[in-house]
Amino acid sequence: MTITFVGHGYVGLVTAAVFADLGNTVWVIGHTPEKIEKLKKGIIPIYEPGLEELVKKNVDAGRLLFTLDYDPAIPQSDAIFIAVGTPPKSNGEANLSVVLDVAEKIGKHLDGYSVVATKSTVPVATNIKVQEIINDVKPEEAKFDYASVPEFLREGQALSDTFYPDRVVIGADAKRASDLLTELHQPILENDVVPNGTNLILTNIPTAEMIKYASNAFLATKISYANAIAYVSELTGANGLDVLEGIGLDKRIGNLFLQPGAGYGGSCFPKDVRALIEIAREYGYDFRLLKDVEEINREMMLGILKKARKLLDQKLRKRTVAVLGLAFKPKTDDMRDAPAITIIRDLLEEGVTVKVFDPIAMENAKRIFAKEKELIFAKDPYDAVKDTELLIIVTDWNEFKELNLKKVKDLMKSPNLIDGRNIYNPEKTRELGFTYVGVGR
Repeated sequence: MTITFVGHGYVGLVTAAVFADLGNTVWVIGHTPEKIEKLKKGIIPIYEPGLEELVKKNVDAGRLLFTLDYDPAIPQSDAIFIAVGTPPKSNGEANLSVVLDVAEKIGKHLDGYSVVATKSTVPVATNIKVQEIINDVKPEEAKFDYASVPEFLREGQALSDTFYPDRVVIGADAKRASDLLTELHQPILENDVVPNGTNLILTNIPTAEMIKYASNAFLATKISYANAIAYVSELTGANGLDVLEGIGLDKRIGNLFLQPGAGYGGSCFPKDVRALIEIAREYGYDFRLLKDVEEINREMMLGILKKARKLLDQKLRKRTVAVLGLAFKPKTDDMRDAPAITIIRDLLEEGVTVKVFDPIAMENAKRIFAKEKELIFAKDPYDAVKDTELLIIVTDWNEFKELNLKKVKDLMKSPNLIDGRNIYNPEKTRELGFTYVGVGR
């Protein structure tokens, strides 16, 4: 097939590269000339393991094409995917301005029959607005059906999640659209990596849109539940990690997303939780559970500051603290809503000099903290901890797990350690001379 993706962020670029690798001709439409020129050379604007190699392979093969123009791509495409950002407004509602603008541009260039599908995470009933816009501007002879095909990829594992997903969800009211999209996904559905193959869910459009929000909100809820149990365990003297392992062994619960830490972040969970709260409010339901999920997440980040105060005798002003890990999770440079941002800003407001390091996200951090004079960007983890009085682990990169902790201790002015991701053995760390504090321990 010939297909088009509008947008070349994580979702658009990853999914486009995968479908090109499966033998389709795939166009990717962007709006930034510099990025498109780099993509034509196989140079990608984001960090995702294995993605640059896959993009270059399919660019060289002539299956993956990048353009600023809608003319060469849309008229010949069997399916067109909207994969642009839906950032939150100040009230938490998803901002659909780019989605609707793209819908208009797509509509003007339709020719023959195409399926127009959203991969962007959009609220229920967005399909009505998109279809109205396309119908208003499309050529009279052009025909289209609308569908929702939500994505479920994880940054850092985006390629495997796209090649071998747990499920493919296709929301469509027209059988022709459903059949075309099922055929497009057939190589993914028939993979031999997922036990018994990938599940296919064929449903209506509002259900597909809701599945995406409900999935992310549930996972965020699971993380906040784990963090709340960890907090109560600290208060009562229980070992929170053992508690969570114990409940995770129940097959009805499972152990994924039950690891306590410094809070969740990223491009999906925070905005999708807020958006679902707002969707519910519009329909007259107060989603109190998700409001508490948000509050617990904020409390976990604030909890790091409280632990820092306790370790440093309530005197943070003019102290020097190292923060290792800036991205919201390992294997990505994404710092959107990253816990590190909140933690670092809280420390800076207390008059702390903060030294930071991340294997991948340093350039993004420099843009975010461009005006912060008391923030020092270190060249490596050991440079970051030198002459500091406290080390805080915020992101569980493998590089940090393998640090020479004896060397770290010797470089520090005072060997205090907040292990915000529980990556170290408390007993061994204390034997080295650290004052160690974890999460839930």
